[in-house]
Amino acid sequence: MVKRLAATIGILMIFGITEFTDTAWAASAAEIDAKADSALKMFYEKVGPAKELSAKAKGILIFPDVIKAGFGIGGEYGEGALRINGKTVDYYNTAAASIGLQLGAQEKAVILLFLDSKALDDFRKSDGWEAGVDGSVAVVEWGAGGSVDTTNIKDPIIGFVFGNKGLMFNLTLEGSKMSKIKR
Repeated sequence: MVKRLAATIGILMIFGITEFTDTAWAASAAEIDAKADSALKMFYEKVGPAKELSAKAKGILIFPDVIKAGFGIGGEYGEGALRINGKTVDYYNTAAASIGLQLGAQEKAVILLFLDSKALDDFRKSDGWEAGVDGSVAVVEWGAGGSVDTTNIKDPIIGFVFGNKGLMFNLTLEGSKMSKIKR
């Protein structure tokens, strides 16, 4: 009963955050694009094969500022841009809820590379796409010395999660819901 109540509160928080931020704190298209440019620059600087992988991508979804906060019940939210051939074609938000031992806040950037045209088309046609349900995202982890192994990447969508110091270790995007927004 307590878990169900906590889950309900968490979900309501996320929907409340999403609705509130869409109207009150919504970033403009120009702001999202500027932050996406900065996140891509950091991605290219900090992740060795980023440019090589980006060149192969059919589309790149960039969430430059995903804020996660929690005190027992947590949530995260961010806005981003989908780029195809270097041009922004749509804007999206990402939101997720979590329950468990958590306290504090964190900011991260998330970049998804769609390496397969079908995966990109399915994402764009969806009305609220959830990682792990509507499509699998292979989150790339870094190895010894900050290296990234790209030789075994065969997934249609790969994701990178990083902060100011580089790639973040052992993170997942499962349960993150991404929805198209108007900007």
